[in-house]
Amino acid sequence: MATDTHNALAAQLAKDAAERFLRYVRIDTQSEEDSESYPSTAKQLDLLRLLAQELKELGLADAAIDEHGYVTATVTSTVSYDTPTIAFFAHADTAREVTGANVNPQRFRYGGGDIPLGGSGSVIRPAVSPELANHVGHELITTDGTTLLGADDKAGIAEIMAAVAYLVAHPDVPHGTIKVAFNPDEEVGRGVIHFPVETFGAVAAYTVDGSTAGEVQSETFSGAQVRMKIHGRAIHPGWAKG
Repeated sequence: MATDTHNALAAQLAKDAAERFLRYVRIDTQSEEDSESYPSTAKQLDLLRLLAQELKELGLADAAIDEHGYVTATVTSTVSYDTPTIAFFAHADTAREVTGANVNPQRFRYGGGDIPLGGSGSVIRPAVSPELANHVGHELITTDGTTLLGADDKAGIAEIMAAVAYLVAHPDVPHGTIKVAFNPDEEVGRGVIHFPVETFGAVAAYTVDGSTAGEVQSETFSGAQVRMKIHGRAIHPGWAKG
């Protein structure tokens, strides 16, 4: 009986997360590295404002979006004893290399083998994406090959929103205070430069932006910029041959 209940809960959360994800990816939130504004593109605010509104509609009274585009909210504790406040983060922007406009997702049950991406001519191959072997028989959502899908990190946003909706609807589930935050401009390395860390009020945070189910990374580094010195002889490419 416990297993049946767990499976039913997982299916409910997955359904909600997938439906939210399909809505969110259709909102173009591509960031721009060369922009001097914050967020770097105004269109990121289209999704961020929507998320703030959805959190309010779920009953999170303090849900808000600030002048920098940061969306924050609190899921109130359901236990009577003190607990550490933890947070869950996800970023709203998508990478600048491929357009995020007019996204048309493909949703299907995966039977194995190559995945053709619509009529674009592009294909996802198991040899290049070995994780596919673990998802034979699962429902997958991919791009149609003409745009970026935006799963990085609208999948994380959808998962957090589905979890919040479930916890709000089931106050019998014991948990401490939970904070959520959605930010712009992660893809251009400026995602948290204005984030109000001191007033946010969490002792630890988890970024929901991984590669596969069950994956937890306990440490990372900032890869926004690399500077290096190369010791050698400078040479002009016009006469460098040989």
